[in-house]
Amino acid sequence: MEAKGFIIAGTSPDGLLVELIELRDHPWFLACQYHPEFQSKPNAPHPLFKGFINACLAHGELKRWERRVGIK
Repeated sequence: MEAKGFIIAGTSPDGLLVELIELRDHPWFLACQYHPEFQSKPNAPHPLFKGFINACLAHGELKRWERRVGIK
């Protein structure tokens, strides 16, 4: 998997299970085995959700800029 760009970013405390993977060369991709939604509240989101929202906003800004300068 690592040869295809997957990065093991987190494991279980005993190190036997992969808990979090990321994809190299992607602006924002991850997959997790745990449940960050259980650690989130509307006014205090888990860092994974906060990071995802920030990546979406940045992507939207990039797309708006590309449209303004004529890049598709």
